[in-house]
Amino acid sequence: MSVLPIVTYNDPVLREKTKPVEENTQELQTLIDDMFDTMYNSQGVGLAAPQIGEKIQLFVMDVDGITDELEDETSRGPLVIINPEIVETAGEKVKMEEGCLSIPDVRDDVVRPERVTIEYLDRDLNTKHIEAEGWESRVIQHEYDHLQGVLFLDYLSAFKKRLHKSLLKKIDKGTLKIEYPVVPKK
Repeated sequence: MSVLPIVTYNDPVLREKTKPVEENTQELQTLIDDMFDTMYNSQGVGLAAPQIGEKIQLFVMDVDGITDELEDETSRGPLVIINPEIVETAGEKVKMEEGCLSIPDVRDDVVRPERVTIEYLDRDLNTKHIEAEGWESRVIQHEYDHLQGVLFLDYLSAFKKRLHKSLLKKIDKGTLKIEYPVVPKK
């Protein structure tokens, strides 16, 4: 297993729609393991395949570090989500702070539905169904967006984006100190 470099927000791969995973291969299984290693090494709670330059519908997540602290949050352990489809969003629109491993040190409030229901394939390509809320819902929606070529910055107002401009320039120039391996824009 390996820690892979994460592409930064300005890489075109993060703006492309991904393709479905068609078959279970050893390469896919190795990629999944490497994505977990990369996510944990970067102290993230989710990582989508486009963030490591892969244009496939795959993300991994593990919100246990967050939900262990909260009494009313579901904890499922590490999850592999392949070819997800959002079946339903429900509940109030909730504002929560988000960050992204592809946009290091940039954090801001994003409004998303409180609950989400998805259908997906697990790492063995078995069909699964999750109804999630709270942090788990938030991470699922954030990572799902990556598979659609959407970044959390896209939800911010022009004013909020301008507030982050200096940090984004440091990422562009490669002058921001980042504690995990990244690949600047190609």
